[in-house]
Amino acid sequence: MGKPSGPPQPLALPPPMPRPPAPATCQVRCAGCRTILAVAPGMTEFGCPTCKLPQRLPPELMRSAAPHPHPHPPPPLPPQAQGIDPTKIQLPCAHCKALLNVPHGLSRFACPQCGIDLAVDVSKLNSYLEPPEEINEVAIDVEREEDEGGPIGETFMDYRPPKLSIGPSHPDPIVETSSLSAVQPPEPTYNLRIKNDLERYKSLSCLQIETIVYACQRHKQKLMNGARAGFFIGDGAGVGKGRTIAGLIWENWNLGRRKALWISVGSDLKFDARRDLDDVGATCVEVHALNKLSYSKLDSKSVGIREGVVFSTYSSLIASSEKGRTRLQQLLQWCGSDYKGLVVFDECHKAKNLIPEAGSQPTRTGEAVLELQARLPKARVIYCSATGASEPRNLGYMVRLGLWGAGTCFLDFRDFLDSLDKGGVGALELVAMDMKARGMYVCRTLSYKGAEFEVVEAPLDVEMLDMYKKAAEFWAELRVELLAASACLSEDKPNSSHLWRLYWASHQRFFRHLCMSAKVPAAVSLAKKALAENKCVVIGLQSTGEARTEEAVTKYGLELDDFVSGPRELLLKFVEENYPLPPKPDSLPGEEESVKELQRKRHSANPGVSFNGRVRKVAKWKAESDGESDEESETESDHNSTESDDEFQICEICSSEVERKKSLRCSCCGHLVHPACVVPPIIDSVPEDWSCRSCKEKTDEYLQARRVYLAELLKRYEAAMERKSKILEIIRSLGLPNNPLDDLIDQLGGPDNVAEITGRRGMLVRASNGKGVVYQARNSKDVTMEMVNMHEKQLFMDGKKFVAVISEAGSAGVSLQADRRALNQRRRVHLTLELPWSADRAIQQFGRTHRSNQTSAPEYRLLFTDLGGERRFASIVAKRLESLGALTQGDRRAGPSLSAYNYDSGYGKRALMLMYRGILEQNARREGHFDSGIVDMKANTVELKEKPKTVHVDKMSGASTVLFTFIMDRGVTWEAPSNFLFSVYRSTSGMFKIFRPAVGEALREMPLQELKSKYRRISSPEKARKGWEAEYETSSSQCMHGPKCKLGGFCTVGRRLQEVNVLGGLILPVWGTIEKALSKQARQSHKRIRVVRIETTTDNQRIVGLLIPNAAVKSVLQDLEWVQEIDD
Repeated sequence: MGKPSGPPQPLALPPPMPRPPAPATCQVRCAGCRTILAVAPGMTEFGCPTCKLPQRLPPELMRSAAPHPHPHPPPPLPPQAQGIDPTKIQLPCAHCKALLNVPHGLSRFACPQCGIDLAVDVSKLNSYLEPPEEINEVAIDVEREEDEGGPIGETFMDYRPPKLSIGPSHPDPIVETSSLSAVQPPEPTYNLRIKNDLERYKSLSCLQIETIVYACQRHKQKLMNGARAGFFIGDGAGVGKGRTIAGLIWENWNLGRRKALWISVGSDLKFDARRDLDDVGATCVEVHALNKLSYSKLDSKSVGIREGVVFSTYSSLIASSEKGRTRLQQLLQWCGSDYKGLVVFDECHKAKNLIPEAGSQPTRTGEAVLELQARLPKARVIYCSATGASEPRNLGYMVRLGLWGAGTCFLDFRDFLDSLDKGGVGALELVAMDMKARGMYVCRTLSYKGAEFEVVEAPLDVEMLDMYKKAAEFWAELRVELLAASACLSEDKPNSSHLWRLYWASHQRFFRHLCMSAKVPAAVSLAKKALAENKCVVIGLQSTGEARTEEAVTKYGLELDDFVSGPRELLLKFVEENYPLPPKPDSLPGEEESVKELQRKRHSANPGVSFNGRVRKVAKWKAESDGESDEESETESDHNSTESDDEFQICEICSSEVERKKSLRCSCCGHLVHPACVVPPIIDSVPEDWSCRSCKEKTDEYLQARRVYLAELLKRYEAAMERKSKILEIIRSLGLPNNPLDDLIDQLGGPDNVAEITGRRGMLVRASNGKGVVYQARNSKDVTMEMVNMHEKQLFMDGKKFVAVISEAGSAGVSLQADRRALNQRRRVHLTLELPWSADRAIQQFGRTHRSNQTSAPEYRLLFTDLGGERRFASIVAKRLESLGALTQGDRRAGPSLSAYNYDSGYGKRALMLMYRGILEQNARREGHFDSGIVDMKANTVELKEKPKTVHVDKMSGASTVLFTFIMDRGVTWEAPSNFLFSVYRSTSGMFKIFRPAVGEALREMPLQELKSKYRRISSPEKARKGWEAEYETSSSQCMHGPKCKLGGFCTVGRRLQEVNVLGGLILPVWGTIEKALSKQARQSHKRIRVVRIETTTDNQRIVGLLIPNAAVKSVLQDLEWVQEIDD
């Protein structure tokens, strides 16, 4: 297209002339979904609104769609001004110069004015759309702040069931995130069969009863694929999910559904399941541990289980017998294909890796969970976990929620996942809110009121610091040594990439263990201080070092001088197993044996050793040919007759005949000589292994060369072994710390005073005489290995031990809070010695000591060293904690805050770019913005402009999508800020806070140098007042870009009075429609899906939803009407 011309001048129009009739729309069938589409005249390329497949008209329809030539064409009319559509690109026609509204992505079309075919020149499009203009830095600052949102409001709200009043209050304060509290669940319509029993015994609280009602109500619904809808219990740790599940089992039992599957993480939790069933009055319901049963049919005479609860672990779910029968087949046979009972996936985060990262394989557990749901389509499925969705990928196994697939706007889970990834954290928060609005999800958590969080920095002492430096230097030198050793290997050696993968994996584990060991003195000090204050201590870690300990015991014996050093054993094992060594040469055999072996090989390989014998073999193998000549036949007969009759041969030395029986025959080359011809002559009997002179010389030369070669190989091998031995000696001399778990238990009084709740089977304890340590099993004669963790837990809860050390493997689902029913009601001090690798594991560990029915909330002490490497570990978990809080609780701020350690954020990446580039980019809009999740929109006054409009209703749940329109006044009058003019100086930080007439207080503080570069000093207060009031009035109807803003009245950057449109309520069913409408917007920031929270100032009505730019409201409403018509 040509360069755009200026706007057309108004002209006096001539009298109207007859125009040819407008061509009718063209109807075609979509190449993807086969629906009938109406294509506007002149359009040749388009996308299907249903399947989004880009396509174009066939050539024959293009010709029919083009305007027909007229024998006497009328004179062209001047272009008619139809107004600017901000959702499209404005481009001039190259022929008639009319300014056209061109949809985004359309590359070929016909001008509706003159009918000429046009094509978009993509190479010139960017320069046309973005003409050079003066950069308004103040407007950029304001736009960035509006994108990032206002100050963060209150995160949690007190929770009580909004639509049910059955049952007593929960024994502890329960809260819900402010985002989820803005969403109302559907009306309860289910009548409990056990309602009278619950009201009589008061065994369940009102929120637990609410969960049972909504779960049973959800189970009455069917998904579009015919399967029964499922329910997700996402309550936080300690709220009482186990007792809620027991109530669901008891409700279904009373309705005649006497079978139930309860799948959890550990076999120990079977006893908790029995306790919860007894608490709700279901004492008649038997609980059968699947791992204690044979692989026979569960309802057979030998097993005899015809009803009750079958309790299985996820490990048992994928187990199989020697004959190939699996536990999954056993459960499916017991349930039957028409099974309508409960299937409870307790702690369902164990199945989260069904959809792994690229390059990984799905876990067997995830596949088993998916198959169980597919084979039992009528089962009533319950997903139960406080961390069931630490990221959207981990929702893959929750197929019964109906978030994707038939009847939704997402074709499959991959499509659902891609959309959420584009939406960022805000989209994850909407998923939780949407599930609650449709009655498939509840998520409450215990209030952390009274709980204390403290990040304790444990500085390295001089000895540990010196050890750390030596270890870092050693790893660097080891890398150089491995590179040198690898270079000496032959090319046929395997690829060294495997070596370096092991190197960096061991490197990471080594320093993680070292960091944990460095915190042991601080942990011991804090623990002793807490015990002195009459409190008890729980220490959380992930690595027990059991593997290194067992290897050391196998190598050195059951009695050792001191505890095993995990870092040392890890390093020793890596070097011993992976140090590159050249191949060890074979040892040289004896002289006589070497000669004989070599001669034997030569004899077998030399074609002239036995001429007659070889000819004889060739004659046998050779196929008969009709074309053989008589000469060849005669030659062959001559040879045969010679072999059978002639007993004489020619001597190789004197060339005279020699009798075969009296000649010397070389055992190597086979030549015959007279015994008298050799020097010295052989007079005695003829030896059988005699060799001629030439063969002997060749043999000696070869053996000598071979000796030299093998000696060189042996020298290289011994040198490499010597270097490896020196490296091992250096490792042993580093003085690396002991295994932290053994060290902790020893310094806190040994196993008699410390309850260990981990997954290891044995441990090292200090010998009775104080010299050395002894390896022993954790269990005793009276306690089996399976029950040892339950036994240790009970000792802690009874007050016989006041220190407990827990790991993930042994403490899943364990309650260690200051329970009112327990003897040990001391306040818990929870020390996190080792932060888990993932956020969901961190939440699970924190929930061991903060649970319902506790006398006091715990004190959390998160230990970190001052090493940058450990902060890197923490940054990963911090990011996941924000994501976890967003997805499972509807608010990224719901989890424990480690944001100071979250380097893997938009700000961290921006700081990295600053380090590399030296300066920050001026235009933040083109960089992309930090994904802050739900943005709080604040103003002095926020009011509803009109009554909210219902734009979509979900048929299954009855939940609706509502459009809210607000009027916001963000301005600050000159009289309001009596204590400042334009800035407030903060002496402690040297930063200034900015206030503007149109938008009030700025979020970001500004240094003096930046302030001077963007603003100028006003000479007098009176002049400042006039300027302030002028901007205050102007900003009520104009944005900060001025009257020539490209978006005109649709731009709201820096405008004091704003009309804000928020789409609230149910969002996921119309997600694709909204995403498509926003993608057409001209401004980049308007194309992003943004989740906002807004609260009216008069009645404090809180709304959470998608922010719809004013320019996109019409398009969104039109698309939603189209969706509604299709649904109808």
